[in-house]
Amino acid sequence: MVDKDRVEGSLKQAKGAIKEGVGKVTGDTSTQAEGKADKAEGKVQNTVGGAKDAVRDATE
Repeated sequence: MVDKDRVEGSLKQAKGAIKEGVGKVTGDTSTQAEGKADKAEGKVQNTVGGAKDAVRDATE
């Protein structure tokens, strides 16, 4: 079973990539920056979820 943080983190990364792309297309640097921040947050959350999965797998 995959940790929910991995799933949520992947979704945040995807959302951030879309938001960043929209910011680039529209020239909105604020939206672009928010997208980059969302992607970074999602990556961290995904990493945390991966660590949880590794610990769970090691203890089973």
